Amino acid sequence: MKSNAVGNIGIFDSGFGGLTVLRGIVKKLPQYNYIYLGDTARNPYGTRSKKTIYKFTKEAVDFLFKKKCEFIIFACNTASSDALRKIQLEYLTKKYPTRKILGVLIPASEEAVKITKNKRVGVIATESTIQSGSFTREITKLDPKIKLFQKSCPLLVPIVEAGEQNSKVAELVLEDYLRPLKMSRIDTLILGCTHYGILENKIRKIIGKNISIVSEERIVPEKLSIYLKKHKEIERGLAKNRRIKFYSTDLTDKFQILGSKFFGKSIRVQKAVLK
Repeated sequence: MKSNAVGNIGIFDSGFGGLTVLRGIVKKLPQYNYIYLGDTARNPYGTRSKKTIYKFTKEAVDFLFKKKCEFIIFACNTASSDALRKIQLEYLTKKYPTRKILGVLIPASEEAVKITKNKRVGVIATESTIQSGSFTREITKLDPKIKLFQKSCPLLVPIVEAGEQNSKVAELVLEDYLRPLKMSRIDTLILGCTHYGILENKIRKIIGKNISIVSEERIVPEKLSIYLKKHKEIERGLAKNRRIKFYSTDLTDKFQILGSKFFGKSIRVQKAVLK
């Protein structure tokens, strides 16, 4: 019997770093329809105020729900840290009471707690994510004995968005950011921004093979698969036509070129207007 389900899965990021998460999800769950939105015109979010991040994120939510998304994944740690809870508690209950929004921060925290052996966990993230205290809150909730070492990395998102991830500058900046974490004797490192997945090979080379890396590209697809098995009522509403649409608030050749590289295959991007 043919399904009449029309719901899409929405993926939102401040830029195109979240395409790595979408890539992982599509590989694991190729049957569904996806809509990706990158707010490239206003990226990066990591240095902005909580009020501004909330406003931008709320506009993205409106856009994706108008595109018939059944639920949205914030593939953006800054939005997950600074806006997700408020949107879930205040905005969704009033405007979209039957819809869901999921973040990437909790799955990453759960994985780090599970795999650390010496209970010394490092986090690299945007300034806003670090200042929000989100990783501290989620990890200590799961295991109060874990000691967390965090480092804000404001230059990494601009480097990735400029397509300079393979440059010597990227290497030098990473060495500077990772040095104090290596000295802290961590055994697990959370890449607390989806853009950082692009830099994972360079990060691995710098921190060495003895430190486990928690990458949201690998963790989120598995968690989403489990979530959909638990929530059959949501899964039944999802269309299964294997279609993916890509939207950007700043339609540029760069998004097309780098986005295709990060997603792993050629993509066609449409213009999105958020308001």
